Amino acid sequence: METFTASLDFWNVAFLIIAGFISAFIDSTVGGGGLISTPALLSMGLPVPYALGTNKVAASMGALTSVISFWRAGKIKKAAFTLMPLSFLGSALGAYVVYLLPEKLMKNIIVVLLVAVAIYTYRRKDWGDNSTIRELGLQALLGAIAMAFTIGFYDGFFGPGTGSFLIFGFLYLGYDFVTAAGNAKALNFASGIGALAAFAMSGTIVWSYGIIMACAMIVGAICGSRLAIQKGASYVRPLYLLVTTLLIGKQVYEILLK
Repeated sequence: METFTASLDFWNVAFLIIAGFISAFIDSTVGGGGLISTPALLSMGLPVPYALGTNKVAASMGALTSVISFWRAGKIKKAAFTLMPLSFLGSALGAYVVYLLPEKLMKNIIVVLLVAVAIYTYRRKDWGDNSTIRELGLQALLGAIAMAFTIGFYDGFFGPGTGSFLIFGFLYLGYDFVTAAGNAKALNFASGIGALAAFAMSGTIVWSYGIIMACAMIVGAICGSRLAIQKGASYVRPLYLLVTTLLIGKQVYEILLK
């Protein structure tokens, strides 16, 4: 495997801090921060496995910070915490069977699903403005269990769009946008821990870069989650649609050019 030697000069540190803050600011609310942080690490010369592993270190800290912020504001329900182990197990299983399906097939499927999610959300103008659920009934609980495990599996298997799919799932269950974002972040954090453990065991993490970016992501996650909590659906909804659209563009670009 290709190795990498870290360089901690002023400009590299500044770049890691700026990229980490911006990516976590966005990711703390609707996911998709990897659209910024992973290319940033790749631009510094990290081989792909090291970029992905290093990003998981930073992103996990940012996600944990977001979970704490949403939880303290009462925007994460108890059901989300009980579903976290299923996301973790699904992610671990997904990482284990990662080579069973061709990557190009996965990209095609994900583009279709992301387009469907974006269109459905856009057409329902007032969707997620207010919560329409208090407690999960049996049918909704079974749906939530299936969602947690399935999307966790997808996160470990492939990954792009995980945050968008989780938010969509919680919206469909009847939560408002901000609560859906908080619940989604809790499950996303759980599924990300499994992947982080795998990267750590394989030795494909540049810890110095990851820790610097993690510190910036903690600050970015605090700022982003607080803004989302204060502004509500009027802020989260358009950001969600923007990030989902960018994810669609990224997947289409990779399908056409690779």
